[in-house]
Amino acid sequence: MTALQTSSALKVARVDLTTTNNTTLYTVPSRYDSIVESIIVSEDSGNADTINVTITNSASAVFNLFKVKSISANGTVELLSRDLLLVAGDILKVQAATANRLHVVASITEIPR
Repeated sequence: MTALQTSSALKVARVDLTTTNNTTLYTVPSRYDSIVESIIVSEDSGNADTINVTITNSASAVFNLFKVKSISANGTVELLSRDLLLVAGDILKVQAATANRLHVVASITEIPR
């Protein structure tokens, strides 16, 4: 395990996907890097659905992490098998195929540069 500076901060980002719009889950603050340790998606309507997860960088380029990832009815999925490093200005976005079915929670450590 890597030692973190004492000024590192633990964060939780949460979103209830009430629309099918591309929704910001988390934005890395300036002068920080962030380690996303977990992204959990839960389906709460009793209907299977899918989710897209992307990173948009400071140059507005979009990178797909998960494209049409299936989430079973009433299921919960941990999307990450390893930590994900993001840099200042990166935006983690999520998008549900259907509104009012998915909740997303991310556990994040912010590290000052």
